[in-house]
Amino acid sequence: MKTAQAGTLESMDCVVSLTEGTAGSGMTVTLSGASAARFGKAMEKTVLETLRQMGAVDAVANVQDNGALDIVLAARVEAAWKRLTGGDRS
Repeated sequence: MKTAQAGTLESMDCVVSLTEGTAGSGMTVTLSGASAARFGKAMEKTVLETLRQMGAVDAVANVQDNGALDIVLAARVEAAWKRLTGGDRS
């Protein structure tokens, strides 16, 4: 299975790791870090919505948060997805 990652552990950022899911498995999100307990539902919603917008169907997302805003989280998910699918070589 392929895996891709985007982000840093700096303050106000997050690390998003995406792994290809097996066909039909759907999407799974695991959250950890500074804001996960308090804002977990909103963070999960941002991750899932961003993945759906990118065309993801089966994926496993792991997010290690260090206080990232929603827009940063969405950008990290998008970058990791593009790296996973070959859409971004950087």
